[in-house]
Amino acid sequence: MGHKKLVKFQAIETYKNVLQYPEGMKGNWNKFFNNDNPITLELACGKGEYSVGLGREHRNRNFIGVDIKGNRIYRGATTALQEGLDNIAFLRIHIGQITNYFAAQEVEEIWIIFPDPFLKKESNRLTHPRYLFLYQQLLKPGARINLKTDSKELYDFTLEVIEAQGCPVHENIADVYGKGLNKGPLAIQTFYEKMHLADGRTIYF
Repeated sequence: MGHKKLVKFQAIETYKNVLQYPEGMKGNWNKFFNNDNPITLELACGKGEYSVGLGREHRNRNFIGVDIKGNRIYRGATTALQEGLDNIAFLRIHIGQITNYFAAQEVEEIWIIFPDPFLKKESNRLTHPRYLFLYQQLLKPGARINLKTDSKELYDFTLEVIEAQGCPVHENIADVYGKGLNKGPLAIQTFYEKMHLADGRTIYF
């Protein structure tokens, strides 16, 4: 492990807003946040730009960025601490284990932002039915799952899964910037989104 990564891993071990494979959190997130506000998850959150961006705008909601890579979590967790955003936390786990950390109907919304499209292994995609089954176990009835991606393959795959699973589509934007709909939550830009836009890629939601 490089020196910079080691420093970041050591730092997040001391951060009060970072939990790494914690025990006893399932059904107890209201105690962690000291409120009963709705919980939103950002899965494969990377540097946590969406968790931080949403947390800034919605102080009456709680946001949890989930990722396995602690050196990435470090950036968002540091920003949240510096800005005093106590409605934002980060959970370092494998997403496939997510039902071990959240109880039934404990989560109100999920954001999946520029995840790995896993072009060679569909079952690893975060919108694959095997993952939707996991999300279903912790989401409240009527909850929404948001996907933002530059991958046409993942976008098309997800639409196929939605139809096959009989899920309702609340909003479908084939070109966020081309249609001028980069407003509200969709205006938040991650490190990767800025790179994709610089390359002239289309952003799907």
